[in-house]
Amino acid sequence: MAMNLQVVLQRDVENVGKSGELVKVRPGFARNFLIPRNLAVAATTGAISRINHEKAVAVSKADKAKKEAQALAEKIGALTLTVARTVGDDDKLFGSVTTKEIEVAAKAAGVEIDRKKMHLSEPIKALGTFEIPVKLMTDVVATLKVEVVKHVKK
Repeated sequence: MAMNLQVVLQRDVENVGKSGELVKVRPGFARNFLIPRNLAVAATTGAISRINHEKAVAVSKADKAKKEAQALAEKIGALTLTVARTVGDDDKLFGSVTTKEIEVAAKAAGVEIDRKKMHLSEPIKALGTFEIPVKLMTDVVATLKVEVVKHVKK
């Protein structure tokens, strides 16, 4: 009788492996627990080739998404947004510039940036030029320049 049996996991199983992995388990564990609960399937050549194909597709999608994020990061890096705000005495802003306003200004400039990806430590409450990190992916971070200027009344 076989000491170990190879199965392909359909879902993550604690202390066994992650979804899509080819693992060796005891025959009784596979027969009585994993296979009846649809946590794994027998490691046939068809199942292994399907898993390899799905991994290749996932890798190509990830590469494509990373290239798109890097292209967007270059656009964002070249962009300087200008936000005009009314100021009071001593050049203090009324209110603050938030990520929502920066998102609207970027959209007007022709670049779609999700405000949830902008990392402002605190809202901008002063005039000047600020650099805001925009985390597009785990390893792709762009820097957006925002210039806050005085609004001139007509």
